[in-house]
Amino acid sequence: MNRLLIKLFVKNHENTENTVVRSAYGMLAGISGLSVNILLFIGKLIIGLLSKSIAVVADSFNNLSDAGSFFISVLASKLSKKPADKEHPFGHERIEYIAALLISFIIMNAGLTLFLNSVKRISEPEIMVFEWSFIIALAVSMLFKAWVMFFNRDIGIRINSYVQKAAFLDSRNDLIVTALTIVSMIIAKYFNFSIDSYVGIGVSVFVFLSGFKIAKGTLMPLLGSAADKKLYEKITQKVESYKGVIGSHDLIVHNYGPSNIMATIHAQVPNNMDMQKVHDVIDRIERDVYKEMGIHLVIHMDPQEVNDIRFFIYKSLLVDIVKRLDPNADIHDFHAKFRKDQINLEFDVTVPHSYTDEQEKTLSVNIQKEFAKSNPSIKCDITIEHGFIDEDNPASKF
Repeated sequence: MNRLLIKLFVKNHENTENTVVRSAYGMLAGISGLSVNILLFIGKLIIGLLSKSIAVVADSFNNLSDAGSFFISVLASKLSKKPADKEHPFGHERIEYIAALLISFIIMNAGLTLFLNSVKRISEPEIMVFEWSFIIALAVSMLFKAWVMFFNRDIGIRINSYVQKAAFLDSRNDLIVTALTIVSMIIAKYFNFSIDSYVGIGVSVFVFLSGFKIAKGTLMPLLGSAADKKLYEKITQKVESYKGVIGSHDLIVHNYGPSNIMATIHAQVPNNMDMQKVHDVIDRIERDVYKEMGIHLVIHMDPQEVNDIRFFIYKSLLVDIVKRLDPNADIHDFHAKFRKDQINLEFDVTVPHSYTDEQEKTLSVNIQKEFAKSNPSIKCDITIEHGFIDEDNPASKF
């Protein structure tokens, strides 16, 4: 059914990198969730009024509030496809992150409310009224909620959408709460023992933490997160696969939305290579990366010595020294200038973000000392920096 809906309502559904296609996916998921929750609201309200069940009527309004999350999803999908303009030259796709953040606040609020109500129930116990109409209404709503949950999960994976992933978690939480409500009511009726309040506390913590996880995941790209290792390796391997490129470093990825990514990288090229040929290679790489990955890549040309044997001797010596002093450190952007009475070595050393200023300073001093042992005329110009790659987890933190 999911595939059929996608084929019917999403044109060019396989082109998930396209902003318009992504918007169509988001609209489909949002409208589906909105429609289901409104239908559940109307259905439960009618059943509640006919059966005179306050519980069913109250739960119907819960579905109406759930519809709010999907309204945000629809609105975000509509606005995110707007083209770039004077005020927003990088487009509007980051609206997706803001929408997911709003949904996370709704989820955390639901968790907090459930926690407070559960604590109140412990101090002021209430007798749970068992009504088959309520049980049936909840069971039917679970079927619809399950479909909405899996549909949003599927679309969230297809288009890598934080909004749909947030909607998936919201629906999942509703399912868990509903299922435990049914179990609690059955236990209270047949075993004369109420676990509703205690279960509610446990579920409330779970719901709140899932909302917090969404908030954290959506804030990362808004604040500027590091590129994950898979993307880092994909770009660097592509750049280094071209003839004339002998290495690369300093890849920085800027995320302006799930399908609007810009990046810069330093590509090392032979210093004896014709300038026009270098330009042609660099230009071709930038075009190919955009065509294949949809990434706007800007490449800085970094000439490297290829004829002077002294360059390779000192570079090899540097690699050995750094590896011996600190296995966590890495070097790049190595340059050597040979004068009559002095050798100047310029290079960058990348260290983990966890390093203190004192650790960085110590490493820099020790590298200089090691070179001085072999040749006092060697002077090092060392730049200590941190990488722009996710050091912990190559996968999305969401």
